[in-house]
Amino acid sequence: MVDRLSKIKPSATLRISAIAKELAKQGKPVINMSVGEPDFVTPKHIVEAAIKALNEGKVFYTPTRGIPELLDAIAEKLRNENGIPAKPENVIVTPGAKYAIFEAIMATVERGDEVILLDPSWVSYEPCILMAEGKPVWVPHAEGFEDAPIEDYVTPKTKMIVINTPSNPLGVVYPKEFLKKVRDIAIDHDLLVLSDEIYEKIVFEGEHVSIASFDDMFERTITINGFSKAYSMTGWRLGYAVANEEIIKDMNKIQSHSVSHPTSFVQYAGVVALKGDQSFVEEMVKEFKARRDLLVKGLDELGINYAPPKGAFYLFMDVGMDGVKFSEDLLKKEFVAVTPGESFGVNYKNWVRVSYATSRSNIEEFLRRLERFMNL
Repeated sequence: MVDRLSKIKPSATLRISAIAKELAKQGKPVINMSVGEPDFVTPKHIVEAAIKALNEGKVFYTPTRGIPELLDAIAEKLRNENGIPAKPENVIVTPGAKYAIFEAIMATVERGDEVILLDPSWVSYEPCILMAEGKPVWVPHAEGFEDAPIEDYVTPKTKMIVINTPSNPLGVVYPKEFLKKVRDIAIDHDLLVLSDEIYEKIVFEGEHVSIASFDDMFERTITINGFSKAYSMTGWRLGYAVANEEIIKDMNKIQSHSVSHPTSFVQYAGVVALKGDQSFVEEMVKEFKARRDLLVKGLDELGINYAPPKGAFYLFMDVGMDGVKFSEDLLKKEFVAVTPGESFGVNYKNWVRVSYATSRSNIEEFLRRLERFMNL
């Protein structure tokens, strides 16, 4: 194994997933509460746009950064919805938002650079930093999970702050006051900010705010977004990043020598997703909120502590014991798959993440099985 990969730990999530798949093969009634993707079919008009592109022969190489129509549509969306002063040359389209994050970190983080992560955070930020030979610095959240003492962890080696709002796994929608604090820290210490906004449309309480819209932040912010969550297009692999032109050029070097560009006909579907009917998004968010409400009501009745989810489709809960053991036992005894908290940081080994991207009937059954499991 090469040295840069030696620090990356095997995923506890994959271990749970392997057990779940084996139990399902045996015919067990597995409920998967670990999946991080909407359980809705991609809207028909988006599917038809991809089919139309295929039928029109749009199956060849595209420009590395993406087709002009999609770059224009993304820049327009960012200006109108997010207040980000983006032009097409500030955008790169990638095969999924995850790859945009990988490219962004590889293009900006050098050996020994420190990158601040809020504990807990999405599972793949840390491995990307380690592959770039940077050093992850975990900052604990304050009570309520809407603030964190980032200023206490900044050193001369700090290069970047990573934020994710709404948050995976917390479901927190960071308030404007916290984002302003991040802005002030970034400006005072000349830092970059990577803002992962893939869940921006899935907000139940509060307001999504893009930090790149703040004064003096566009040039030092890399905003990550995509189509997976808002339009239920996880398997389509279509994401994007917006940043200053120099960063985009460096990301484009990585893309040109690795994946070349996102799938051609999927890009045309992306244009229609942004410019077409948005009622699907509204209906999906309405359903996710109903599921969230059902889940938190049940957990409140069971007396379980959790981070109050205000967006995305996850709930992070304290199970009062080792989260890996809890997850394995819950799966083996009650056939419910959840994700251990240790996958998301350093201080939440007694927590697990529950995804409510599943039916209300599954959520109700999950609550019944969880209560039975807790009473064993």
